[in-house]
Amino acid sequence: MYEVATDLCGWLDPVLFPGFSRIWPTVTGSSPQLFECFLSSMGLLIPGYFIAALAGIILGVVIALSPRFHKNLKPIIFALSPIPPSMLTPYLIAVLPTFYISSVAVIFIGCFWPFLNGTISGILLIDQKYLDNSKVLELSGIQMLTNVILPAASPMILAGAGTALNFAFILLTVAEMFATNSGLGYYIQYYADFSDYARVLGGLLVTIFVFVSIMIGFDAFKRRVLFWTLNEHH
Repeated sequence: MYEVATDLCGWLDPVLFPGFSRIWPTVTGSSPQLFECFLSSMGLLIPGYFIAALAGIILGVVIALSPRFHKNLKPIIFALSPIPPSMLTPYLIAVLPTFYISSVAVIFIGCFWPFLNGTISGILLIDQKYLDNSKVLELSGIQMLTNVILPAASPMILAGAGTALNFAFILLTVAEMFATNSGLGYYIQYYADFSDYARVLGGLLVTIFVFVSIMIGFDAFKRRVLFWTLNEHH
């Protein structure tokens, strides 16, 4: 439909909406720059996401397994989790030593809350019979955590991981706008400032391709981990 409205029929403004005959040459011609931007984006997204995963899951386990912690921290979590990380960027820049760490921190904050809430909810919703059976088997400590609690809570944890991944890509553009001179979000913003919409749309298509590829990989990983929860008809 886009190709019909642009190159074939010319219904749309060719400056704002260039056809694929102009977009593809910019993608192929800029492929080295786009690859460099991809690596730069991953250099922000991967550390921010996985540090948030580690911190969110560990803290979520501690809070969920301690009724006292959960009762006292629940209002604080409800108060802080809705705050957009982008609003905290001036403070992050002022407090943290480098722009790179500030950028990673933006992604970390956005991804942390879905992991934390998913872990807490997953543990609190564990069927009591699993816990009773584990007591009969005399499981405790690390054995109880790794063999019963985390597997039983894994659907909710991975649901939070999927939400965090969406947030990570949204916040990646925010992080790149103030902290780097490279990255897919920076590439799009840079050429938008020069009204080079063929490169803007080319960068957008590459970003979509990267995001969809990562989400497909994540879904495959989730199906493999949660094979016992799937209700698929083959």
